[in-house]
Amino acid sequence: MRTWIIASLAGVTLIFGVWAQDGPNSQSSETVAQPRRKTADTTPTPASSSDDLPKIPSKLSPKATKDNEPATDVTFKSDTNIVNVDVQVIDNHGNPIPNLTKANFRILEDNVPQTLSQFSIAEAPLTVAMVIEFSARFQAFYSSGWRETLASSYGFVQQLKPEDYVAIIAYDLQTTILSDFSNDRTKTMQALGRMRIPGFSESDMFDAVNETADRMSKIEGRKSILLISSGIDTFSKLTFDKTRKALQEYGVPVYAIEMLQIQRLVSEQNMSRDQELAFLQGDNELRTFAKETGGQAYFPRFIAELPGVFQSITQSLRNEYSLGYSPNNQAHDGKFRKLTVQLVNPKTNEPLRMVDEKGKPMKYTILAKAGYNAPREVE
Repeated sequence: MRTWIIASLAGVTLIFGVWAQDGPNSQSSETVAQPRRKTADTTPTPASSSDDLPKIPSKLSPKATKDNEPATDVTFKSDTNIVNVDVQVIDNHGNPIPNLTKANFRILEDNVPQTLSQFSIAEAPLTVAMVIEFSARFQAFYSSGWRETLASSYGFVQQLKPEDYVAIIAYDLQTTILSDFSNDRTKTMQALGRMRIPGFSESDMFDAVNETADRMSKIEGRKSILLISSGIDTFSKLTFDKTRKALQEYGVPVYAIEMLQIQRLVSEQNMSRDQELAFLQGDNELRTFAKETGGQAYFPRFIAELPGVFQSITQSLRNEYSLGYSPNNQAHDGKFRKLTVQLVNPKTNEPLRMVDEKGKPMKYTILAKAGYNAPREVE
């Protein structure tokens, strides 16, 4: 009987313990192995500083978005392909030429004329990425190269309108976003203020331009890269040819301002042959990037020339002709298609002739990207 009573009491105790754990008011103890979930902290976190900004490529890059895309069994295939081309027409002084009509433009894709379906002229807000070389090779603290870099950077920002977006990106051995795209000029100026003492002596221009263009290719609207650089690359992973092809594919215009022109002239007699060739090669690379993306390259010798350069760039960016067409070649083969933009007289279909205010023939330059990569077949 005693044994039966002890067993009954033990069973009641066990049942009560289980009910206490599974009941609505149970509160398990917190352990190191399985800590209690904390309630949401409503204390606002401080805004991240520019030091916490991500390196390029950001979350917009394909690498960062890998494995984060929603799973789906549905595939979509579109047979409509519209090619957009932003065109600038400037006179021999670098000023944009207005009042051109849709009938004045002709686009050839791989030397085959295309039919324009879209045409517009607008002074839209700008999205500009300032990619600035800031290395110890040419920009030692308080050197002439350092002063020229800052004068170029601050001067261009002052040309922007309140609605324009700008990012400050500096590069030496690595590429760093000092401030991401914003129309808050306080953030922009704070970012420029960080360029005081350069770190590494390397200058990885190809990597910096490629990563920035890759990121900007996903941004809609009028966009461009302002490259402030010596034109010399020392340690990039990419070669010039690979960077050139990538820029053609991304379709982001590059405007380049080459620094150190006057310093090169002064030091020309003391330069070695290799140093001289390195600078000349850098000049050609900047010209190529600008020409094939529809931008321009500038080589000012004096700081006093910079305001005119900035004005020329902003005028060109704000006075573009936006053209669009559906290509005759609808093959989705991923191949590069060469583009040629011409101005014609719609009445005669001959090259358009322009005259200045005095009635004299006027030369003009057409700026547009050199081509694009056709889309690939959707699997």
